[in-house]
Amino acid sequence: MPTLSQILHPSYTETPDRVTVYLQFPRQPDVSVTYRQLMHGAAGYAQGLERAGLQPGEVVILILQHGEALLHAFFGAVLCGAIPSIMPFLTEKLTPEKYRQDLAALISVTQPAAILTYPEFADEARAAIHSAEPTSEPTSVRAVLVSSDIQPVEAIDVALLPGLQCSPDDIVLLQHSSGTTGLQKGVALSHRAVFHQLEHYARAIQLNSESDVVVSWLPLYHDMGLIAGFLMPILTRTPLALMSPFDWVRAPAKLLQAVSRYKGTLSWLPNFAFNFCAHAGRIRDRDLREANVDLSSWRAVINCSEPMHYHSHQMFAERFAPYGLRPEALATCYAMAENVFAVTQGGIDAPVMVDEVDERALSVERRATPVVGGLKLLSCGPALPNVRVRVLDEQRVELPERYIGEIALQSDCLLTGYFHRPDLTEQAFYDGWYLTGDLGYIVNGEVFITGRKKDLIIVGGKNVYPQDLERLAGEVPGIHTGRVVAFGIYDDDSGTEEVVVVAEAESEDERQRLGDAVRQRITRGTDITLRYAHIVGPKWLIKTSSGKIARAANRDKYLAEIRRSGL
Repeated sequence: MPTLSQILHPSYTETPDRVTVYLQFPRQPDVSVTYRQLMHGAAGYAQGLERAGLQPGEVVILILQHGEALLHAFFGAVLCGAIPSIMPFLTEKLTPEKYRQDLAALISVTQPAAILTYPEFADEARAAIHSAEPTSEPTSVRAVLVSSDIQPVEAIDVALLPGLQCSPDDIVLLQHSSGTTGLQKGVALSHRAVFHQLEHYARAIQLNSESDVVVSWLPLYHDMGLIAGFLMPILTRTPLALMSPFDWVRAPAKLLQAVSRYKGTLSWLPNFAFNFCAHAGRIRDRDLREANVDLSSWRAVINCSEPMHYHSHQMFAERFAPYGLRPEALATCYAMAENVFAVTQGGIDAPVMVDEVDERALSVERRATPVVGGLKLLSCGPALPNVRVRVLDEQRVELPERYIGEIALQSDCLLTGYFHRPDLTEQAFYDGWYLTGDLGYIVNGEVFITGRKKDLIIVGGKNVYPQDLERLAGEVPGIHTGRVVAFGIYDDDSGTEEVVVVAEAESEDERQRLGDAVRQRITRGTDITLRYAHIVGPKWLIKTSSGKIARAANRDKYLAEIRRSGL
């Protein structure tokens, strides 16, 4: 079985002048990267990492923005046998202190040997290393490398690079959660696992390297962007048009313009992006008409990464039908980093299955009972051929069709483990099955996701851990410590969840001030912008018999209160 380096190398020797990536930047011409340029640039980074003493199997953290340096650095790490892990770049939403805390947490758990970043960020990286340094042991980081010191290498025999000698069972990369805090749970994936995923997923979406073109704006630190919008097209010789997620948020019309320009056929979007693009104020018809946008080449726009909603698909299809978008192009996928990426795929051979169910039975009886005119749920599609899916009850007994339980899976592309976290790895498996923590049901082999066993909130494809928000809100003077709850509520307009924080206060007279303080504290301490801070009086929150805050019950109480008030 080939490793990633062994897959990439023939593209360099057989098709060196074939363009693999078209990099898009604002107000600049697109930059085309051939396999020759990619390999020479990657070889330069591989050589730089080797000079710094990096050994095969050691981790290198990449803190680089969208561009050639990130492409070259990632594959350079792979070519020298190191394990690359891409970390989100510092944005204006995060304070340097908060970002440093996250990086320090990542360093302390992952124990990387090197960090590779820009010259202007090197001091920030060193500060994080110092923060993570244990009191009794020296830090694992031996080098902070800067991209400006590394140049492409042309006179090198890439076949001699250590990465081409790796075993298929060696770890090739780490994927870290894109959550608000921590980044402490690195998903370790082997060459074998990634190869199996790419092989089976390419078949599931009927990938054709001669006729398909992938267009993506997705961040490469997230599994959807890294695997579907980066590794798969590059390693299968499928052209890729790649823009920065920051550029897309500022000007989402650029995605559609790129699809039209490059005759794009495949894209992956989280559910919120369907709403975001369909919103009349986000993309102006004038921008599409002036660019003569034609979306008829788009054969699969795949909804993935967060709970999918029928209404979001309808909005997107209606908004862009005048520009050639075919409704049957809307597809779905259930994916997670622990399985490299895709678990299921729907909407390729036939339109996405829509299941109409009784809403009360779904929430009370935990059963998807068919009913005409009921709640419309989108199928994620059937499992990939190399993946087995089960639905388990709380006693880990398999449930029959249409009964809701925890999704469990087996496959040949599962994670090797959570890096340096054997405790978490052990907790994640039961009798050889990976427990996803997601709730759902199966109908005729089609998988439906209905929620999350753990109270994770997903905002715009980003994982938000409620306990982190609760801790931050509890730090605000005047808020009762331990009397805070955070949960998500789906918003039809945005197509994603909105975060709500409910907190008990010592004085109800200062609700406005305390609400503002909670919003400011959470916005400063995380990378989300909190809109809804609901300040209540003592004993408002519901607790379980064991004394824990009951998130679901408090969410229901909040919604009932909002409905009564007419808001």
